Amino acid sequence: MKKKLSAGVVGWPVNHSISPILHRFWLEENNVDGDYVLFTVMPNDFETFMRNLPNENIKGLNITLPYKQEALKFCDRIDTAAKRAGAVNTIVIDDNRKLLGTNTDIYGFVQNLKSRFPRWSSNSAPVAVIGSGGAARAVIIGLQDHLNVKNIKLFNRSKDRARKLSTDLGGSITVWSLDQLPAELSDVSMLINTTSLGMSGQDDLEVDITALPRKCVVYDIVYSPLKTRLLEAAKVQGNPTVDGLGMLLYQAQPGFESWFGVKPTITQSLRERVLSALMK
Repeated sequence: MKKKLSAGVVGWPVNHSISPILHRFWLEENNVDGDYVLFTVMPNDFETFMRNLPNENIKGLNITLPYKQEALKFCDRIDTAAKRAGAVNTIVIDDNRKLLGTNTDIYGFVQNLKSRFPRWSSNSAPVAVIGSGGAARAVIIGLQDHLNVKNIKLFNRSKDRARKLSTDLGGSITVWSLDQLPAELSDVSMLINTTSLGMSGQDDLEVDITALPRKCVVYDIVYSPLKTRLLEAAKVQGNPTVDGLGMLLYQAQPGFESWFGVKPTITQSLRERVLSALMK
């Protein structure tokens, strides 16, 4: 009898994860006999869990906080995206039970933008990025490696942390404090918030964006709420916008295809299913 295909997500805690909802939606939509499960693993048990993974009946994993960096050392191979990001969020276990690590946050960021604005180009103008955490790293790699962006203005409360990110990734990245942002927006082609500011339960991102050119895209990776204060302000003044839900959905695509052999689609039905779960 053919074994049921299985994948899952590991983290601590992991009960908040939206991944089971969207992967199970795709399993049902594509008539795949499979499952997607939660692995709640405490930090002291993570190494044992990862060492035992090749022995389990599982095709792969999503990795969420706090294990995205630590998971690197358990992979037999990592691709360029994971190496550049310094973090793994997706693992595929091949037929030889080897662990192949990648980072699909970069893909998710890029594909979400392209789904809304397929012809977007910086036209040699700078892109402004707010934040210097793991999400900012993925976004900047996407800009540099896939969207041909040559100049990035990086804004963060801690300039030291932003400088480290700039040094790590290379290229033309200038570092600014967050309070300098309003004066540096008049020439940018896109403004991206990569922080959790604006997310439900967090403080709002309070920045003055009135100097933005009207053609400048405003992209907020926050997806709960879908309409953040930043995006609302952008819409009021006529800027095109991109919300963060698509990034969440697109980053899940490559893993599902690798595990279950079907490339899933991002549909309005999927968006509605995930949004419904987020509002509970």
